[in-house]
Amino acid sequence: MLRRAMRRARAYNHGMIAVSPAAPDLQRIAVLDQRLTAAVRGVRILRTVALAPAQAAPFLAAHAAGRLRMPQPDYRPPDLSAARAELDAILAAIPHAHPLGGYLQRAASAWHNATLMLEAVGTPAAGALSAQLYGSPQDVIPGSALSSAAAAREFVAVAAELGGVLENTVAAHDIDAATLQAELRVALDAFFGAGVVAVDLDEELAAKAAAGASRIRLRSGSRFSAYDRHQLLAHEAFVHTLTARNGMLQPALGSLARTSPHVTATQEGLAVYAELISGGMDLARLKRISLRILGIERALAGADFIEVFRFFLEQGHDAADSYSSTARIFRGVPLTGGHAFAKDTVYLHGLLSVHTFFRWALRGRRLSLLRRLFAGKMALRDALDFEPWFDAGFIAEPRYLPPWIASMQGLAGSLAFSLFVNRIAMGEVSAASWREPAAG
Repeated sequence: MLRRAMRRARAYNHGMIAVSPAAPDLQRIAVLDQRLTAAVRGVRILRTVALAPAQAAPFLAAHAAGRLRMPQPDYRPPDLSAARAELDAILAAIPHAHPLGGYLQRAASAWHNATLMLEAVGTPAAGALSAQLYGSPQDVIPGSALSSAAAAREFVAVAAELGGVLENTVAAHDIDAATLQAELRVALDAFFGAGVVAVDLDEELAAKAAAGASRIRLRSGSRFSAYDRHQLLAHEAFVHTLTARNGMLQPALGSLARTSPHVTATQEGLAVYAELISGGMDLARLKRISLRILGIERALAGADFIEVFRFFLEQGHDAADSYSSTARIFRGVPLTGGHAFAKDTVYLHGLLSVHTFFRWALRGRRLSLLRRLFAGKMALRDALDFEPWFDAGFIAEPRYLPPWIASMQGLAGSLAFSLFVNRIAMGEVSAASWREPAAG
């Protein structure tokens, strides 16, 4: 199987790489990865923990009438014992001395904890396990002394300072779901090929949009702005769908087509960075992802569902957006305070980590790492561990690349500029810096 996979990789890479003979450990890695992919096929994280969309309407109606009351989630914990037993067997069989054994260990361990979290849905244990998988608002950003929560407060403060200046430039939500569906179909057919990725309308979707390897779903009845359209292409299509499709093309590591919880921070970080560098990140979006971290912080400190909902209202969100953000924070955990579903901590932490990694790779003249991050769904650490296996052809180079990284010259220019401007001490800059010296 391994020699066949490596022949496929050589063909995929146009024969440019000389591949050494297959090692027994690589054969073992490939078999274990195949087992891992099969074992987690029925593990559906967000679908299991999400509050039912039907909960929104009565909550918002009660709010409008001034009679707020808690939603009544109806969780149905799945039995994932068989999947967990197989993951335990895989973990016991991993050749830990092999460099790729670390990747399998991280992936299988994360999926194992995910099964425990899903079986505990609706209890405090689900929140604690989600923090193990996705992190905490107090996690420190690489290369910084700031936590994710501290960074979120900085961005919210900047948004507040600029809010008055930009209040007349708020994007209009004047695109209906059917119109956006048609526009996305044209763009996706041009990029992936006709009919490869479908765009469907889904009235039961909790979020406004969701992406998979073969389709992107939009919530029926939602209205979108031009920024939303750009964000859907940059974030959902050209990162989440793209990495899933590249992962499906891998000759040996099929698990790279699945979003293991251990890769979530990198995947969401890449997706948000894609919005930023391609011009699709507006201030409201940056504020929203920052506020969700602060909402998680409040929930962990004891705020209940209604208190967190009111927090978002106080921050200027309308009732529907406030409910949506609150429902994300309380997915799969008790609504009475002290608990939170931690996934939304990864967006800002991931964005800052990915940006720092990109700058580090440029400084070290390792730009190939940046392209290879899109060969499947991997974490930053995985990309480093995979380098020799890309070179050997065991892992295939990405077939699809986002437009902003396909043009590496433009990305390198942006990163080089970023490296330089960080040497400017903004604390020493004032209005006087721009005044010309008085004439002598």
